[in-house]
Amino acid sequence: MSAHAGHPPRRRQRSILPWLAAPALVLFLGFAVVPLLGVFALSFTTWDGIGAIHPSGLTSWRAVLTDPGLPHALWVTFMVMAVSWAVQTPASILLGTFLAGRQRYRAVLGVVYFVPLMLSSAAIAIAYKALLDPNFGLGAGLKLPLLSQDWLGRPGLAFGVVVFVVSWQFVPFHSLIYQGGVQQIPKSLYEAAQMDGAGRIRQFFSITLPQLRYTIITSSTLMVVGSLTFFDLIFVLTEGGPGDATRVLALDMYKRGFQASLMGPASVIAVILVLVGLALALLLRRLGGRDAGASRLEGA
Repeated sequence: MSAHAGHPPRRRQRSILPWLAAPALVLFLGFAVVPLLGVFALSFTTWDGIGAIHPSGLTSWRAVLTDPGLPHALWVTFMVMAVSWAVQTPASILLGTFLAGRQRYRAVLGVVYFVPLMLSSAAIAIAYKALLDPNFGLGAGLKLPLLSQDWLGRPGLAFGVVVFVVSWQFVPFHSLIYQGGVQQIPKSLYEAAQMDGAGRIRQFFSITLPQLRYTIITSSTLMVVGSLTFFDLIFVLTEGGPGDATRVLALDMYKRGFQASLMGPASVIAVILVLVGLALALLLRRLGGRDAGASRLEGA
């Protein structure tokens, strides 16, 4: 009798759950799906952003896909993505592992490290642009020739500066993710490793890193997809220059749409960004899902 008494409340809860998710679904449809469909529709039109919208079929798609600047913008975007991931991931893991300690000073340092994430990307770009000025910046003030180079006027240096500034701003966020991941690792694993005579370095590579594999996938997904939307920082810092050395797809979309008043081609690039981001996110998700499924089978 008591076993069956619990079923009606459970059924009631299940019937209520869809209604609880309805507000989030409405917001998602209104602020994500509908604008995306609108951008997709604009990619088949000709529009200067002010006048009438004229359907033009595949004209905008042909113009973008045959533009020799598109492969270069894609290459720069993927290079920024790959290099910033290679810089941010090790730094975030090490910093997150360090901040997971119990000492009080680590909590204070965690707050200090988190400060860059609270600053505006445009403000960060303006600050670094002033600091790196070869005539009036930090190098000229300290009279250090190494810091007085034309950092934003040479392609290789400008690309390195972009990656450095992006990493400097977003490493704190990913460090926070890894800090939470490290704190979820059972302490018994470290205690057993200490009894076996394993040092901290051995514990890090044998326990911490393997236990953080799903956290690494989550962090990497955020890094990869987020790197596709870098615009304000690069726009203020280099404006895509020198030449097109730092002209990523998001900046290319802005220049086409708002500087050249070509909303059709700009919408095409927006659709390409969405498709690339979706494909990368699904790929990383699939990699993580396979590992998670294998671990569940092993645990069973």
